Amino acid sequence: MSIAQNPVWTLSGFGDEIDPDPKIQAAVLLALGASHIEVRSAWGTNVAELTDAQVSDLRAILDETGMKVSAVASPIGKVDISLPAEHEVERLRRIIEVAKALDTKYIRMFSFFRSADQTPESIRGAVMERMSLLAGLAEESGVMLIHENEKDIYGDTPDRVLDILETVNSPALRAAWDNANFVQVGVQPYTDGYAKIRPYLEYLQVKDAVAATGQVVPTGAGDGQLMETLSALRQDGYVGFASLEPHLAVQNELGGFSGPAEFGVAARAFRSATDAAGVTLA
Repeated sequence: MSIAQNPVWTLSGFGDEIDPDPKIQAAVLLALGASHIEVRSAWGTNVAELTDAQVSDLRAILDETGMKVSAVASPIGKVDISLPAEHEVERLRRIIEVAKALDTKYIRMFSFFRSADQTPESIRGAVMERMSLLAGLAEESGVMLIHENEKDIYGDTPDRVLDILETVNSPALRAAWDNANFVQVGVQPYTDGYAKIRPYLEYLQVKDAVAATGQVVPTGAGDGQLMETLSALRQDGYVGFASLEPHLAVQNELGGFSGPAEFGVAARAFRSATDAAGVTLA
């Protein structure tokens, strides 16, 4: 098969995994062949806390470099379920303003932490109430929420991700697929989850992980079944974003960091995998 026949996926990445400065974020991503950036923070400030002036400055920097925004990587739903539902609804209102100012329809989000004495089943009703409210606001606003299968939230396994998507049943709520996060909760991503989640899969987040330790590693160096996933997405006709989130230097509850060199390692490993799968990155 010739390269011209290969499907084209749009390469993006979490800029703040490279450096706090968005000018450096954009420069490194461009050097790695990415045309888009996923915005989680800039100048060390989370996207939910950026002022209007900061958002305007960020947009100007990105416009100057020609870099577009694939998604706003928001912290929505990465809070304890005990907080009132309106807490995240109000934060989402602000995030929607930021997303529109940055000219993206995608907002990455989560489905709530629970306390140590709570089971996923015990918080299900509260999760669905909040996710429905958030999806309703997104639908009204013309944006799309993409739920990430983060560990320790309600939607951490394929079955519970599917439960959210089917129960909320909103065109404004879709899945952001993360192989490494599935590995970290004891799931074989492709084997256990791909067929279930694929009808809702809207956005690919790129990282791999080792099952025995949970350590995040470059594509193909872990147990995330990345090649099986990439090949299946190619066969299914996926043509969306692939966003690098390497977490190769630091990983914590709120995100991660790689630095320019390690980010480059992750980008080159992913490009090797997509080349092997017959996918072109642009």
